Amino acid sequence: MVRVPKEIIREHGVSSSTFYKWRSKYAGMSSKELKRIKELEEENVRLKQMYANLSLDYELAKEIIEKKL
Repeated sequence: MVRVPKEIIREHGVSSSTFYKWRSKYAGMSSKELKRIKELEEENVRLKQMYANLSLDYELAKEIIEKKL
């Protein structure tokens, strides 16, 4: 049985605009593809955090070196 979008929206408590945005973005993808996208997004967040930490460390080290000279 195919459920209409109104039922899905009501069941999951999302707005209709969110539902249609998700549907246009993820329509036709398999569950494996969606899982992989989620994993890549999580990895991207971790990498951005790592970069931010390293950037701060670099700036701090640069400041310390400049003060010693």
